[in-house]
Amino acid sequence: MSGMVVWVTGLSGSGKTTLCRSLYQLLKPDLPELVLLDGDILRAAFGHDLGYTEGDRVIQVRRVQGLAKALSDQGLIVFVAVLYAHPELLRWNRRHIAEYFEVYLEASLETVWQRDSKQLYARAVSGLEKNMVGIDIPWHAPESPDLVINADHPEPPEVLARRVAEAVPQLARVLGASRR
Repeated sequence: MSGMVVWVTGLSGSGKTTLCRSLYQLLKPDLPELVLLDGDILRAAFGHDLGYTEGDRVIQVRRVQGLAKALSDQGLIVFVAVLYAHPELLRWNRRHIAEYFEVYLEASLETVWQRDSKQLYARAVSGLEKNMVGIDIPWHAPESPDLVINADHPEPPEVLARRVAEAVPQLARVLGASRR
């Protein structure tokens, strides 16, 4: 199988990490070449040298893009869970990553505020947190995702993972082969 990138984006709290972890658990037994890149984990791996300003977020996404492309160019299947989705960054993915599939977890601010497990939105609204995407940094919904999932009314993560895998031709073939 050739390498590819499945890029999952949405606001903080939309379920990006949960979906990617479920996809990983579903497919890893049949795809040893599968890698999961999560924005928060990569931020820690790179040494927390960036803040959360819009400029720093662009640098962080560019790092993730470079890593995802390098891995996919070596034949790995890369799942990426990342928040910031400026249109130019997503256009770069389409231009430079040969096999690319974009998933948008569409969630209203009301939904992600209710989920707010990290209390990021609560701190942003109260003025204790700055540089929150969707509050004081504009959120740019993807312009042409390959798959949109309504995260306001989510299905169980395992169901969503299967739905995403079935929508990606390379992954659907793996699912089909594993059912035999």
